[in-house]
Parts: sequence; structure tokens; C-alpha cells
Amino acid sequence: MGRSRRTIPEELLLLALDPATGTTAQPQSLDLGLAGAQLVELALAGRIAPDGDRIAVVMPRPTGDPTLDSALELLRRRGSPVRAVHWIGGPRLGLRQIYLAHLERCGMVHAVAGQMCGVLPTTRYQATDTEISREIRARLDSAIRTGVPPDPRTAALAALAHAVGLGKHLYPGNEGRSSRSRLRDLIRHDPMGGLVAHAVMDVQNGVAAQPRRDRAPAPQARPAAGGVPMQPRRTGAMARVAAH
Repeated sequence: MGRSRRTIPEELLLLALDPATGTTAQPQSLDLGLAGAQLVELALAGRIAPDGDRIAVVMPRPTGDPTLDSALELLRRRGSPVRAVHWIGGPRLGLRQIYLAHLERCGMVHAVAGQMCGVLPTTRYQATDTEISREIRARLDSAIRTGVPPDPRTAALAALAHAVGLGKHLYPGNEGRSSRSRLRDLIRHDPMGGLVAHAVMDVQNGVAAQPRRDRAPAPQARPAAGGVPMQPRRTGAMARVAAH
């Protein structure tokens, strides 16, 4: 994979980077989003493919990107398809720092050392080329404002940005409410992006450990004592789909 094109994890991190403070928005959920972004990028590279709610390796050949290849090798070692929600919620946090260091090595950001309260050491990250961040943001803005279906990369980036909560960072306040809503709606334009975005939200909502039940036949409505059919209770993915 050549370096002429930025990866979705890189773009998601650049979107989250605040140019004024040098910090990232939504730092806790961003780790989850970066894990999901790796899956999307590997799928676009033809290395993995969705298998229901699971991820299967279909071509173990390295991509040439060290961070992606590390994830690909871990997936390969599993030996069988893994649920996206378990992969994203697994013990591989710290991706934000890994990718910040990666972007620094690639020359896309530079680290600025500082101190908090004059004692604690801190590190801020400034984009070396703000035009890159503007171009990424312009793609999202165009997809939101024009209503034209975006390309798969932009659709997946939008889905992940929504999933990690960047909507309020990118489109703040009441004036950004409609843009945030349309950002959420872009989730339907890329199946893989939608799968991992919902997995990211599931992990944040604490449902990663629950068995998936939406493949079982839906229970039939049964008459109550008064003769009015009782509707089946929405659980798991059914409730999530209704909410989104």
C-alpha cells in the first residue's frame, strides 16, 4: 500500500486533532474508532471481509503499512472469524498514541512538549500541513450538504466520526444539529463502515459481552388478556437499528 493515499485511521485522527489546543477530541472512544478504522482500511485493501457480524481474513499478505499489518497478523492468528465488537473492544487500546507517533514519523504532525501546572510533562500535536485536514473536512462537508452518496472511504470515515462522538466537535451547537444528523445518516452508505461503527457504539454502550440474538427468529406477538397483541421487546441490534 503506497503512501500516496492516507489511511482511514490517519484521517480519523487528523479530524479529531484540535488545531488550537493540539489535543484530540473524544480521546477514550477514539481508540475504539481507530481499531474500527483499521478494519475498514483492511477491507478496502482486500485483506479482510465481513462474515455476518464477524470479520474474516481473506488475504493474509501484508499491506506494507506497519500498523495495519500488525492488526492483520493478529486477526490471522485468531484462525477463525472474530466478531467485530469483540475485536474493537479487545485489549488493544492505546491506538491513539500509536497513530500519533505514526503520523509524526510520516511528517503529518509534529510533537510540542510542554507542562501542565508547571510540573506535569505534556505533549501536544500540531498538524504540519493544515491543508490536509481542510481537505478531509471538506469531503465530509460536501457529503453532508450535497446529499450525493459519498465514496466508500468518505462514507466509512463519516460513520466512524459519528460513532466516536466527533459530530459535536466538527459541527457544534444548535446550528450544527442538522449536520450532525446527516453525518449519522451517512452510516448507511458503506456496509463495512456501518458494521464497525455500530460495533464501536456497542462497545461504548457496554453490550460487547452480550451474545448476539438478532439472528434468532423474532418472537411472535401473543394476545394479552384483553386480546391486544403484545409486541416483542426490542433488544440488542434491533433497538440499535431503531435508534439509528
